[in-house]
Amino acid sequence: MRRIAIVSEHASPLAQIGSVDSGGQNVYVAQIARHLGAMGHQVDVFTRLDNPYMPMELEWESNVRIVHVPAGPARVLPKEQLLPHMAEFSRYLGAYFSCREEAYDLVHANFFMSAMAALPVARAAGIPLIVTFHALGRVRRKHQAQADLFPDCRFEIEDRIVRDADCIVAECPEDRRDLVELYGADPSRICMVPCGYDPDEMAPMDGAGARRDLGWDPDAFYVLQLGRMVPRKGVDNVIRGLGRLRSLHKIDARLCVVGGDTPDPAGGQCAEMTRLMAVAAEEGVAEAVEFAGRRGRGQLRRFYAAANVFATTPWYEPFGITPVEAMACARPVVGSDTGGIRYTVRDGQTGFLVAPRDPDGLASRLAMLARSPGLAQRMGRAGERRARNLFTWQRVAGQLDDLFGQLTLGREATFPGIRHAGARLMA
Repeated sequence: MRRIAIVSEHASPLAQIGSVDSGGQNVYVAQIARHLGAMGHQVDVFTRLDNPYMPMELEWESNVRIVHVPAGPARVLPKEQLLPHMAEFSRYLGAYFSCREEAYDLVHANFFMSAMAALPVARAAGIPLIVTFHALGRVRRKHQAQADLFPDCRFEIEDRIVRDADCIVAECPEDRRDLVELYGADPSRICMVPCGYDPDEMAPMDGAGARRDLGWDPDAFYVLQLGRMVPRKGVDNVIRGLGRLRSLHKIDARLCVVGGDTPDPAGGQCAEMTRLMAVAAEEGVAEAVEFAGRRGRGQLRRFYAAANVFATTPWYEPFGITPVEAMACARPVVGSDTGGIRYTVRDGQTGFLVAPRDPDGLASRLAMLARSPGLAQRMGRAGERRARNLFTWQRVAGQLDDLFGQLTLGREATFPGIRHAGARLMA
């Protein structure tokens, strides 16, 4: 049994998934903590207090406790505004560690600000620091340019973390390559462990029944887009692809967009949702696009099952959990040929890879699946097998547990077992 501190400054396991700053990292932290706790480890998750009515400590699941760290105002802030509060976060973390009767065995920091806050604390405690970045600043700046609101000092902070952390977890081969080429990371200190999905949440189900439950046309070809409503996710590209699918390929296609700040996209909609609705009107497909708003985790399986295909075309994607969830539900995926999607989706086998911001290319692949339902079914089955074999959270947590065990045994400097642990996930 190990005592594990997981630090995730802006992504709490308790957050509602689907809003601007609540997505894959929240799911990752929640699932890893839950599975490590189920293995018998004692897990504390440290996340920023963003609600004055939340308890400072919460016994969440078996062997898992949520610790709310007072750092900055106790309200929700965009993650780009949290950097000035990380010194306060780090001080609280250090004080908490020093007051414990039983010391932690290791710290797993998620995102660069969590690692920044945790690094001096881990060094003072003499325990390993493992870092999962989830997104790299230099990659973000390349793709978002002026839309990236993080300051340039993020790059220097990440350089220091890459140099000083005991181990860095890369989520896919491209993430590993970026760490080496853009940050000069020592490859022997990188272990590749992907994200995952929960087979109790995501599995095949009757598509016709799911359509009836959702009130969808039983005969139309449905495309599903699911995720956070932020520009880099490329939802506008999927809407434009739908327009070409209908006008050029003459497919009776519909699009359902799941995600947003509220369950009702018509009330309190975010600026991005307003922009996407305008894109749908501009493309002449407003009547064929359903904006379903934010939905609970328990409802997502029905949307995956009801759709013919899942489409996701972000500009870049460090990993991307939703394509894996769609595959787990036996749905083919048409996704951007970038980042983690390039790793999880096998082009021509479990779906297709297309260039980001290419609605014509997207429409062409969607039309192929619409005209070949047998092909779509075969790809869906292949995707289900791939997801089940490689990407369950139980498997992911087991890989991390192996890694944590190696590090707490005191294998310093080169960590010879890390490369072997990560290699089992390469496929």
